Amino acid sequence: MRVIRSRDNAQVKRLMRLATSSRERRASALTILDGAHLVEAYCRSGGTAEVLVAGASAFANPQVRTLFDQAPTRTRLLFADDLIARISQVVTSSGILAVVRTPAARPLPEAIDNCLMIEGIQDPGNLGSILRSAVASGICQVFLSPGSVFAWAPKVVRAGQGAHFCLSIHENVAFVDLQRRVRARIIATEPRAQASVFEADLRGPVAWLFGNEGAGLSAQAAALAAERVRIPMPGQAESLNIAAAVAICLFEQVRQNLGKR
Repeated sequence: MRVIRSRDNAQVKRLMRLATSSRERRASALTILDGAHLVEAYCRSGGTAEVLVAGASAFANPQVRTLFDQAPTRTRLLFADDLIARISQVVTSSGILAVVRTPAARPLPEAIDNCLMIEGIQDPGNLGSILRSAVASGICQVFLSPGSVFAWAPKVVRAGQGAHFCLSIHENVAFVDLQRRVRARIIATEPRAQASVFEADLRGPVAWLFGNEGAGLSAQAAALAAERVRIPMPGQAESLNIAAAVAICLFEQVRQNLGKR
């Protein structure tokens, strides 16, 4: 297979635009999976890549070569190492990446039980970590408000480590439209709430409601919550990273529900 070496190649230019432009990713409904782990996870989920790209050096690695040869894809390309390095968003690229189609927007489910509702999250790493915790704790549905970071941005996908392919992710959702569909208690975190998350009864379905990293929940979103809980912090920190807060709440719910059995 011929190795593409020119930056002026049309495929190289296309991948550079996808790697660097959120607008391009949204407009084309495509994103980049960077690394063998993500490509393998996507294949296990039954996906077929639009383009699979390997670097010339990585292609010499038997494991990468096997993945490159066997992963379902419409097009396979070999790039010079310097081109892969320019497209990859990681410090040390594994030398293989895939261009995949992002899921089209789907109708909201008529009945929603355990889920995450996240308003205005901005940091890609935070969202990716949250999605990973959601999958690990058994959550299947995640709803993101308008103004949130694009769930399929490469940095979010990388932080999620394959979680995207196990979740139903709904973006640009007005939470007020969810209220009548939710068949669970809506619980929000609030630093001044009377009840601790460890004191609250989390047995049964819960729709967790979390706000923006800096501003927290808007008044409109907060009004949807039937209950509010706080995470006790005996130390000197003023607040927790949102990804840490989500993980604490989800796994306290897991602990309580395991105790029912």
